Amino acid sequence: MSRSSLIDAHVHLDLYEPFERDKILQELGLYSVESLISVSFHLASSKQNLDIARRDARVKTAAGHHPEQELPSETELNELLVFIQRHHQELVAIGEVGLPYYKMKEDPSLSLTPYIEMLERFIIQSKQLDKPIVLHGIYEHAPIICDLLEKHSVNKAHFHWFKGDKKTIERMIEKGYSVSITPDVLYEEEIQELVKTYPIEGLMVETDGPWRFEGVFQNRMTHPGLMHRSVEMIAELKGLRESAVYKQLFRNTKEFYGI
Repeated sequence: MSRSSLIDAHVHLDLYEPFERDKILQELGLYSVESLISVSFHLASSKQNLDIARRDARVKTAAGHHPEQELPSETELNELLVFIQRHHQELVAIGEVGLPYYKMKEDPSLSLTPYIEMLERFIIQSKQLDKPIVLHGIYEHAPIICDLLEKHSVNKAHFHWFKGDKKTIERMIEKGYSVSITPDVLYEEEIQELVKTYPIEGLMVETDGPWRFEGVFQNRMTHPGLMHRSVEMIAELKGLRESAVYKQLFRNTKEFYGI
């Protein structure tokens, strides 16, 4: 690794336009990005991400069903669980899975119960396969997820783009869960406070691309190269040398995902 090597701990590579994805993969070396953890939305997405990974070893696949969408049918969910079981040696994690915070904001009548039941099945599978789990769980949903993780003794949990209350953050730190920081750390006070609070050993960086950011990133395609700005800000917020932060974040992500 170079002093400034990076791993994008959470990106939806399959959701980019093909020409954007090609550009990103061509430029990884230019931006010292060693690997990408490409998370999935559903079974078709999981298959596409695995196909991309088979063609480019720098892409590492996580398979799952993103909670901010309709629930899969029982048949669809079983197919996905079988796919994960069948291909677990090629997958680095299960994800993106979690609870539908934004969907429930739009429709407060939505029942959380079937989403919790689906998430628990993924958590059980992550335990059985000894795979890390990548979680979409923010604010009041985070404690529910923590309860499930504790119930099944799953410790390798990565909460991406995490936002939540102080008590939950303390609980997550105590359990040794990881969180990843997005480029909005440059302008979002809530994310900056999380960076100050969370131990450096529990941090990673991500883009969540193709999601786009504001501020200096306005109207720019979300590229893994943006993470260099995130690392600069993390170093500043923590009062640490940039080189030390690069090294620690790289090690955290590599060890967490076993890559």
